[in-house]
Amino acid sequence: MVIIQLQINNKGPFNFVMDTGVGVMIITDPQLIDTLKIPVMRLLKLRGFGENESYEAYASPVLDIGIEGLTSYGVNAAILKKDQFGLSNYAGMPIHGLLGYEFFNNLAVKVNFSDSTITVYRYSDKKKFAKGDKVPITIEDHKPYMEANIVMPDGSVKKSKLVVDLGAGHPLSLENVSEKNDLQKKCIHANLGIGFSGPISGFISRVNEIELGKYKIKNIISSFPQDDSLKKYINIKRDGNLGIGLLKKFVVVFDYPDKVIYLKPGPNFKEPFEQDMSGLEYYGDGDGFKRIIISRVEPGSAGDKIGLEKDDEIVSINFKPISKMSLEEVDTLFKSQNDRSLLLEVYHDNKHDMVVMTLKRRI
Repeated sequence: MVIIQLQINNKGPFNFVMDTGVGVMIITDPQLIDTLKIPVMRLLKLRGFGENESYEAYASPVLDIGIEGLTSYGVNAAILKKDQFGLSNYAGMPIHGLLGYEFFNNLAVKVNFSDSTITVYRYSDKKKFAKGDKVPITIEDHKPYMEANIVMPDGSVKKSKLVVDLGAGHPLSLENVSEKNDLQKKCIHANLGIGFSGPISGFISRVNEIELGKYKIKNIISSFPQDDSLKKYINIKRDGNLGIGLLKKFVVVFDYPDKVIYLKPGPNFKEPFEQDMSGLEYYGDGDGFKRIIISRVEPGSAGDKIGLEKDDEIVSINFKPISKMSLEEVDTLFKSQNDRSLLLEVYHDNKHDMVVMTLKRRI
């Protein structure tokens, strides 16, 4: 996730995820109602991907949003009645909301993933930001869409309309795809994340290639949500979304006013796509989110073979305490190398065990 600190009505700072996949600004932490003394207004229903029907949220009065060197006045937001995303647990740090269309609509925003910087340009400074391969987008329902050719495992080419979604962790997600007909034989069932309407279930596999402007990127890991009932909540016809897992291979400039994005390869452009090789799903818990609790173990995976179970706690990896590691470091270790062995200290059945887990590439 791309996380940026901001002030709301001159209070803060608060941590917000930059998310081009949302329109209105969303405050996911309802405690901000009291912190900011926001008078709540009418009740809203937020719908989208996920197994639940909807989220309830309050419409806020207009807010002033301050980021270093930039202030936006009169921004509308939706405040979740209950934080059902749990983004803080998955980020390993407090997350207060999602910042989308309002941040991008009148500016050019350059995201350099390799050095973790964001540069904001006014439209009049076009020459400073207009660098890289120019790819047209459309802005529909306050979200950016682009078209891309995708080569499926059977060799067929699908011209696909994709949401350009900084808030999605995967490289690519394709909807309306049959598990039996369009996926590689090697695919895994997984929780694909959390949408506006709860957990998203489906499969993870690979596609042969995606063409973005002049760039052809091969052997991409892709998510395939499998709940057809969700289509009724999508206002714009689309084929999926392009997430940060692929966008981070580039330096990306979002230029909503001209309806284009600019892509310039970053230093990790040629690195292969890898998926978790442990079979573990987990979240941060406790003070400062410095504990890691397992929430699911994929049957037959590396974690399953050594007996790890839901609610086990990972205490250390290769003798390094989890309290000294970020969730991102753990993620990186668990997808680092096929057949790599890791020594885990695990709190299981009210006792500490030392176990060796050998990573296995699953797709």
